[in-house]
Amino acid sequence: MGRSSAVTEGIRVEVESVYVAERSEPSMRLFFFAYQVTLSNEGDLAAKLSTRHWVITDGDGREEHVQGPGVVGKSPILKPGESFQYTSFCPLPTPIGSMTGTYRMVRDDGREFDAQIDAFSLEVPGSLN
Repeated sequence: MGRSSAVTEGIRVEVESVYVAERSEPSMRLFFFAYQVTLSNEGDLAAKLSTRHWVITDGDGREEHVQGPGVVGKSPILKPGESFQYTSFCPLPTPIGSMTGTYRMVRDDGREFDAQIDAFSLEVPGSLN
């Protein structure tokens, strides 16, 4: 299980990943992972999640960039003390990999910043032994 936590301008991004064996087909080079993200506003100013940018790296070093509006079809607004949680998925052609990225956040006054998503691992249990 991979985990990460980062805080940027009061926005904490925590991620936890797990391998989903029942949706994977190792003989076909398909390894399926789920990851749960918790965004928490630990600061004093509200912020809206505008876009996402993920960098997914497989075990062979190949990178894929995934960008788009919001997350799971939503653009949550986090007021101070509020949190938002969602789960998403990532298929890989290798039993190990990693993800990192940023969420573009927008303050009420229009100022934008990138909330960092620290790298976390995607790994089939026992694959690194």
